[in-house]
Amino acid sequence: MSEGRIRFRHLQAFLEVARQGSVARAADFLHVSPPAVTKTLRELEEALGVAVVERDGRGIRLTRIGEIFLRHAGTAITALKQGVDSVRQDGAINRHPIRIGALPTVSARVMPLAMSLFLKESTGAAIKIVTGENAVLLEQLRVGALDLVVGRLAAPENMTGFFFEHLYSEQVLFVVRAGHPLLEAGQDVFARLDEFPMLMPTRESVIRPFVDRLFITNGMTAPATEIETVSDSFGRAFLRQSNAVWIISAGVVANELGSGAFVALPVNTEETKGPVGLTMRTDTAPSPAFSILLQTIREAAGQGG
Repeated sequence: MSEGRIRFRHLQAFLEVARQGSVARAADFLHVSPPAVTKTLRELEEALGVAVVERDGRGIRLTRIGEIFLRHAGTAITALKQGVDSVRQDGAINRHPIRIGALPTVSARVMPLAMSLFLKESTGAAIKIVTGENAVLLEQLRVGALDLVVGRLAAPENMTGFFFEHLYSEQVLFVVRAGHPLLEAGQDVFARLDEFPMLMPTRESVIRPFVDRLFITNGMTAPATEIETVSDSFGRAFLRQSNAVWIISAGVVANELGSGAFVALPVNTEETKGPVGLTMRTDTAPSPAFSILLQTIREAAGQGG
């Protein structure tokens, strides 16, 4: 193996192929041609002396060695970016944004206040906020495409290389629009759920196992009409115009519950309660602006969580 032959472009191409699962999509993201990405990967494998990727149908996947190298490559890219940031002149605007992955549970409840508090600090740092499923955001965090994920604690097997800081706990609710038939007195909610469309968390989401256990505990299997979604905007719009029941983390619909537009059904969901907080890589070395951001998120969670 010749470490001296490995360049930044090799790591960048490898990380993007790992993230995208496709040479073509990685090339599109990196603004180069697919043959250029393939050539770069071959150079990396020649330098390492082992294969790090292999064909997987029409896509591409990491080999076992590639999965091991991925952790170190992500760390190297992150360290390099932090090194560049650290030697910039005082007062210069940092063009590299702090990248946050926010689960829907905090996007409405915590992040707006956190951003307002952060902007008052006038750090000059740019912020980028993306949302999505927990597994997707954690993978982006792992490869260095995100700096922080704010949301529910992931399963232990998905937390390798990360640490979690608890902010508050919340539970899943069964939510309907005001005036829904299930809000009439004397209703057996679980006996009638199959009469209505159910908006469910996806099977890859953190809260789905809790929801599945809750159904089993109450003598139900899968809902008769089930729509899996991670889109909170779709959930809000569909709930307002239908008799659907939305199973969702309380933080996502906190504003609607507060205004009375949505109402939580009288279902005991205490067993779905879980920790919400900050997930970062164990090698994270926060910049001053990043440290201020973390503190504003803590303050916002304390007020709204």
